[in-house]
Amino acid sequence: ALHDALPDSIATGARPMKDFAALYTALERFTGTRDKRDALIAYFRSAVPRDAAWALWLLAGGKMRGIAKSGELRRWASVSSGIPEWLVDDAYHHVGDLAESISLLLPEPANPAELPLHDWIEHRLAPLKGMDEPGRRAGVTAAWTMLGGAQRLVFNKLLTGNLRIGVSARTVQQALAEMSGIDVARIAQRMLGDWSPTPAFMAMLLDPAILASDRRQPYPFFLASPLETPPADLGEVSDWLLEWKWDGIRVQLIVRDGEVGLWSRGEERLDGRFPEIEEAASAIPGDFVMDGELLAWQPDAPAPMPFTALQKRIQLRKPSPRSLAATPVRYLAFDLLEDGGGDIRPSPLRERRARLEALLDARRGPPDPRIATSPALQVGDWDGAAHLRAASRERDVEGLMLKRLGSEYQAGRRRGDWWKWKIDPLTIDAVLLYAQSGHGRRSNIHSDYTFGVWDGDALVPVAKAYSGLTDKEILELDRWIRQNTLERFGPVRSVPARHVFELAFEAVNLSTRHKSGLAVRFPRILRWRRDKRVEEADRLEVLKAQAR
Repeated sequence: ALHDALPDSIATGARPMKDFAALYTALERFTGTRDKRDALIAYFRSAVPRDAAWALWLLAGGKMRGIAKSGELRRWASVSSGIPEWLVDDAYHHVGDLAESISLLLPEPANPAELPLHDWIEHRLAPLKGMDEPGRRAGVTAAWTMLGGAQRLVFNKLLTGNLRIGVSARTVQQALAEMSGIDVARIAQRMLGDWSPTPAFMAMLLDPAILASDRRQPYPFFLASPLETPPADLGEVSDWLLEWKWDGIRVQLIVRDGEVGLWSRGEERLDGRFPEIEEAASAIPGDFVMDGELLAWQPDAPAPMPFTALQKRIQLRKPSPRSLAATPVRYLAFDLLEDGGGDIRPSPLRERRARLEALLDARRGPPDPRIATSPALQVGDWDGAAHLRAASRERDVEGLMLKRLGSEYQAGRRRGDWWKWKIDPLTIDAVLLYAQSGHGRRSNIHSDYTFGVWDGDALVPVAKAYSGLTDKEILELDRWIRQNTLERFGPVRSVPARHVFELAFEAVNLSTRHKSGLAVRFPRILRWRRDKRVEEADRLEVLKAQAR
């Protein structure tokens, strides 16, 4: 039945899926951004709109879900390859990537199919969702007999929901902008939010005209870079706006044609989750778009609540009166992107900031602390800024933001105009307890680690981290993990308590969801403490003393 559809697919003029598989391979192999961009341009120029739409959806992180579980795929691969299931499992544990393992174990097809990408997704994969196990097995194993090489690897990664492609969203958007002649900021803006991978969407995305739908979207966020040089190198402090770096959720507050919208930096619309902010926004006259930070904040408190309190609110699509009372929120605006329907992002920050303050001053009724400007910090020199930064942790903030007063509001991460000058992280010495394989280029190496500290006479897990070690250290640790595995839990291996690592993190919050009772924020590895014995690792009470 799969082969019966082949002539019709070829008749559409679509190129076979091997073109997308070749793009996937190239993006994984290339290290230079220019090479990746050229590969993307070549692909999108030759792809038919339906293939281009699905390719863009996958490049943007779209995933096929609910088609098959890991255990089912291993059983089906065992039958299809004639290899015992225990050997399939063992190959998976050694390779670390199920899609790659199955691709390597199955024989190459005698007559590979030449179906386009959209055909495989729309007609082969999508209909399997919701079928019973025999139906899904028949569809998947039939596809395996028609695909080989990189095409089968891509197909398997679609099945497992693990198609991570080595290219950033910004690079994809730049390629589309260069190909179409449309400003990259507009491309990025049109790709925000939920969209369907259809030819109609591709036509809209690459339409050179300014569309009515453009007004319903947020703007791409301007992201700050970490400050890695002395702030004095930035010039006079009077040329910069200094603000606290809040630990909340970055949100654009949009009011257009009387409709209020809240968009997170993760491209998720948050309407209905924070009704108090929507109510407060209705008192501000005209149409506008603000950029700011959403924080959990009790009305009379001098500082915001821990980030974990805000996490509880964001999970509630319709918060109850009890939730609203227990965790009220506040929106601190620090920029104005649109005023009166006009895009003012090219204006200098000092002008945008003045217009933001004027807009909030013009609101109906008394001042409402639920929406306020993020305070501008006044200092005489960079030493004064350093003194403020040193007190950040006592204020429950992460440091300072430094923004050039003459800067435009750009899209994405652009070095030079916006910097985040964070306080030094907290650190702790912890013991390696578990390891599992990474993703992408590290899919066959144990590079994701779980660490613990002492609670009495036992080690209790407190953090997971995967960054901070050199490639040489990762390979050395991988060899040790393979030789000293105590138990396996799927892809996870437990190891003896032998190695101590210094971890850095931003904060510690109390949490009922973790066995330790604590949630560590943004943990990463600073160094391998070969000089420390396991008995010298830190204790849980040290973390608890730092928790909020």
